[in-house]
Amino acid sequence: MRQAILPASDQPRKGAGRPTKDQAEARNSELLDAALAHFLDRGYEHATIEAIATSVNMTKRTVYAKFTDKASLFLAAVSRAIERVMVPGAALGAIDRSQLEPSLVAVARLRLRHLLTDEGQMLQRIINTESYRFPQIANEAFVRGAGPIIDFVAQQLRRHSPAGSVAHDRSEFAASAFMSMVVGGPVRMVATGMALSQSEIDERIVYTVRLFVEGAGTG
Repeated sequence: MRQAILPASDQPRKGAGRPTKDQAEARNSELLDAALAHFLDRGYEHATIEAIATSVNMTKRTVYAKFTDKASLFLAAVSRAIERVMVPGAALGAIDRSQLEPSLVAVARLRLRHLLTDEGQMLQRIINTESYRFPQIANEAFVRGAGPIIDFVAQQLRRHSPAGSVAHDRSEFAASAFMSMVVGGPVRMVATGMALSQSEIDERIVYTVRLFVEGAGTG
C-alpha cells in the first residue's frame, strides 16, 4: 500500500519537533489577522478558506483543524480584533480624575486612540458591512468595547453631578449620549477619508465635553 504524501507545508520538519505554545499562539494570531484582512477585502461571501490559508502558508486542512467552517473563522477573527481595540480596565482606572471635565476629556482621548488605529478602523468597517449577517459581532463590540467605557462615564456622572440633574439621575443614558457625541463624529469622519490631526481631535473633544457638561447640567 502506498504511503500518503503530506503537502510540504504540513510535513513535519526534521528536528523541529512540536511547536511551543508561544509559537502556536503566534501562528494562530497570524491566521486571524490574515483572515480579518481577507474578509474585509473580499467580503464574507466571496472570501475563501483556501485563500486565507495560502496567505499564511497553511493548508486548508490545518485551518479546518482549528475552525470548523468559514463562519467560525470569521467570528474568531472579529472577536480578536474587538479584544485588541478594547480599553483595558487598568487604563480606565488610571484616568480617573478628581473633577468631571478632565475625566471626560481623558476617557474620550483614550477611546478614540484605540478606535482610530488602522485595526480599529478595519474592525468598524467589518461590523458595518457584515453585522446584518452576523448580528452578534455588533453586540460583542458594544458589550466588550463600548460597554465598559459607558459604565466608567456613568460612574463619573453620578459622582460629580448634582442630584436631580439629567446626568445624575439618568447616568447610563447620559453616558451613552456623551460617547456618541464625542467619539461617533471623529470615527465617522476618518472612516469617510477625512484626515484629522491630533490637535483637531483634541479641539473637538474639549469643545464637546464643555457642550455636554453645560447641556446636561453637570457644571
